[in-house]
Amino acid sequence: MQAVEAANDRGPMACHLYSLIGYAQMLDTCGRGERAAAVRQEALALLTELAATGERKSWSGYQASYWAVLLSFSGADSERSTSGGPRPPSGATPMQWSPDAKRRYFESRIALRERVDTLAPRAAEDPDQHLAELVRLHRVLTVRSAVYWEHRTHMFADRVHSLFDDGVRLARRLSRQHPADGTPALAKILIDRSTFHTAAREFGPALDDFCQALSYLGEAD
Repeated sequence: MQAVEAANDRGPMACHLYSLIGYAQMLDTCGRGERAAAVRQEALALLTELAATGERKSWSGYQASYWAVLLSFSGADSERSTSGGPRPPSGATPMQWSPDAKRRYFESRIALRERVDTLAPRAAEDPDQHLAELVRLHRVLTVRSAVYWEHRTHMFADRVHSLFDDGVRLARRLSRQHPADGTPALAKILIDRSTFHTAAREFGPALDDFCQALSYLGEAD
């Protein structure tokens, strides 16, 4: 649907891009790596056009909300199952979440921030033991913060830019420490930041991050 709408100038190219990236992640999860790589090449072509010319026409701005919904969906793979409360419904905007799910999801950012800050010095001292968990927790914090702020202000990029940058730095450390596990994690977090840049209409940096991610995945031309 997003492909048809973008091709006929009835929908933003950015939303088509987010759909392609999310689809590729789903294919990876299902073990269909070759098809996922092909879909990422479609995303690359679309992002290259965005970086060169921007959107073909002006849109109302719902692209960022669409991005946040898909980001919360993709971020679920970094979370661990917990009991004792409702989870947000996949694919729904925060406006459609129950009050309990919304409160639990967003208020968890405080505890996540504390856990990340506590774990950071331990990861510096003993990266073999703690760095991978720090990267995972930081991604959960970043995703939840991005969804929170996008829902509340059009200036969301200023609130979460540093979180995406910090996540990439941590993932680079993990990639150097444990290439087998860390390099795929770095690629994933670079793609996260690429979609963030796209939502902020920073298409050049978005393309740079996406190309780096493809190189780490072994999918660069």
